[in-house]
Amino acid sequence: MKITQLDIYGYDLSYRYGNYVMSGNQVVSHLPSTVVRVMSDEGIEGWGEVCPLGPLYLASHGLGARAGLEQIGPALIGVDPTNLAAVHRAMDGALRGHDYARSAVDVACWDLFGKSCNTDVATLLGGRLQESFALYKAVPLGEPEQMQEYVIARREEGIHRFQLKIGADPYEDAKRVQYVADVIQENDFIVADANGGWRLQDAMIAARLLEPLQRVFFEEPCRTLEECLYVRQHTSLPMVLDEVITDVNTMIRAFHGGGMEAVNLKISKFAGLTGAKLVRDIADKLGLRVTMEDTWGGDLVTAAVSHLAASTKADQTLTVSFMNDWTNEHIASYQPRSENGIGAAPRGPGLGVEVDIDRLGKPLLSIR
Repeated sequence: MKITQLDIYGYDLSYRYGNYVMSGNQVVSHLPSTVVRVMSDEGIEGWGEVCPLGPLYLASHGLGARAGLEQIGPALIGVDPTNLAAVHRAMDGALRGHDYARSAVDVACWDLFGKSCNTDVATLLGGRLQESFALYKAVPLGEPEQMQEYVIARREEGIHRFQLKIGADPYEDAKRVQYVADVIQENDFIVADANGGWRLQDAMIAARLLEPLQRVFFEEPCRTLEECLYVRQHTSLPMVLDEVITDVNTMIRAFHGGGMEAVNLKISKFAGLTGAKLVRDIADKLGLRVTMEDTWGGDLVTAAVSHLAASTKADQTLTVSFMNDWTNEHIASYQPRSENGIGAAPRGPGLGVEVDIDRLGKPLLSIR
């Protein structure tokens, strides 16, 4: 089988709850998402999506994804899309870095691979180990009362895992976490996520203030791995690392530095499901739990995340996010869809979702 054409589409995703606020005064209301269709000479096609969380969150942005795909695309023509090693070798030879742009191609090839053998992606990733899994929702940074009300509303929808956006004044942040801790129950937990927003001293203050709280995890206090390791050495709060884990090497460095008990595994940071599976499996051998998600995205991102989660051991799973629950727009009939805070991977071939091409409109670019 050979790749004969890549179509690159763009559409905007808006946040379902208004403004998504993070540390560093980052405010998101809508984002450009990029969709890739990989077409083969056997008439089978696969779909992937990437949606960076703005230009300041990671070294990625929406227009960068599209420029990267324009550079990568010609090198993929004639490559076997079911040979993921060959796909990545072709992308490596066309563009250094820009793993987030590669991610959309990688996911599309997994989708095509599954369709070609009438098998779902979760099975191809090693087999289904979970029929369903609990989801989390992020709580945008705001006033303590506002964040508490948001959590109460999401609990009524069946959500029991909450990622609180903090990373501002550490005393105010401690108040925010306490307000939410006051309304959660025994089967709930909180991930207090600073997104690298604190200087080292503020992170130490926040850790000291949060230490007495139960059912609270601490995520990404500072911008660099060395700072996060320093904080971890001074707190017993269970630590999740995210942005500073950029590849297998940094994960192993953080592990040997005693820096974490869990990794936030975003598919596009690791060039797609191929890299995410590798990181997931190594993390398992190291005894680390994983949160599975992506930076942002719609139905296709959610489908990819669902298959990674379904093929992950239940006792390794910290939590999962379905990004299409966070957004207003849907290009695959709002599938997969959560129910009462629980997600599951589709059973159909490939990603198991059908893209509505009419909702995407004309391609921004076609490469043949």
